[in-house]
Amino acid sequence: MNEYLFSYGTLQKDKVQLETFGRLLKGSKDTLAGYKLSTIKITDEDVLHKSEQEYHLIAIPSEQETDTIDGVIFEITHEELLAADGYETDAYKREKLTFRSGRTAWVYIAASHTP
Repeated sequence: MNEYLFSYGTLQKDKVQLETFGRLLKGSKDTLAGYKLSTIKITDEDVLHKSEQEYHLIAIPSEQETDTIDGVIFEITHEELLAADGYETDAYKREKLTFRSGRTAWVYIAASHTP
């Protein structure tokens, strides 16, 4: 059974996909409503090596349904989903949410957020 994973950041980079999953992923554009983007500083050496960037985007809940995040929903295997869990730092948690298209997918959002 395949899984679906929404990416709005570094998981869309070819280098990150190749080093995390061993292949390039196929996906389709979609939008997540009710969330907005912020940035966090990454200190995990493995993630810094793969992403080649110190600051990463992070989705945080918004009280405004008009706030949206554009990204891509990738079709992946369960094993690849676990590999994605290993790539993301403790600042993120994985939740299954519904997107503008009506599709549901996993997405990494802020593990804790205080407005």
